[in-house]
Amino acid sequence: MLYWLLKFVLLGPLLRLWCRPTIEGAENIPATGGALLASNHLAVADSFFLPLLIDRRIVFMAKREYFTKPGFSGWLTKSFFTAVGQVPLDRGSGSAARAALDTGNRLLREQRLVGIYPEGTRSPDGRLYKGKTGVARMALESEVPVIPVVMIGTDRVNPIGSKIWRPYKVRVKIGEPLDFSRYHGMANDRFIQRSMTDEIMYALMELSGNEYVDIYAAKAKEDAARLGKQTVGKQTAAGRPASRLPRTKAS
Repeated sequence: MLYWLLKFVLLGPLLRLWCRPTIEGAENIPATGGALLASNHLAVADSFFLPLLIDRRIVFMAKREYFTKPGFSGWLTKSFFTAVGQVPLDRGSGSAARAALDTGNRLLREQRLVGIYPEGTRSPDGRLYKGKTGVARMALESEVPVIPVVMIGTDRVNPIGSKIWRPYKVRVKIGEPLDFSRYHGMANDRFIQRSMTDEIMYALMELSGNEYVDIYAAKAKEDAARLGKQTVGKQTAAGRPASRLPRTKAS
């Protein structure tokens, strides 16, 4: 009930007015049955606009900590995340990666639409980064199609680190389902997992028109943070920004 209240009465109308979201290719979403929606990831806002524009309810996996906070504020947090289609990630045993697969497979067996971000984290600069193979393994273990989804403009609405969302037009593009039935029964083959994931990322690249970067987004963030620390160190040592250090001519 709270989901429909947020979507059609409270949050949904506000987002439609604020960001004028549009969707292309909604007919590519199956009317019934389980499917994986594999999307690029620009901002936290992605998980709000995608469910808003699709008729079927979508579920995303979230940290269990969002659902277990004590007190009234904890109840509000749990209610909100549940209402917008988040489900707690099972972490009872095994690795977090295996827990995510188990949770996703359970939802897909229930004939649900499951949203997943193959990059694993938000893009640091709007470009498309290398996908993690969990999306392929989940699709193979559950034997469901993968539907590429591209979010456009959400990083302008909700820039990384921002606390207040800004008005900006949001577009969602849905590509044709990718059928990987030819690989059924080969979920444990790492070469197949990598090949499938690359095919999914290529579909996202074509759909978005964004530049593709063949490294993981998390690695790009780590490199940027390390470079930032090095730059700060140089600034401190030199007493001026590193980019302004005097140049010397080659002898």
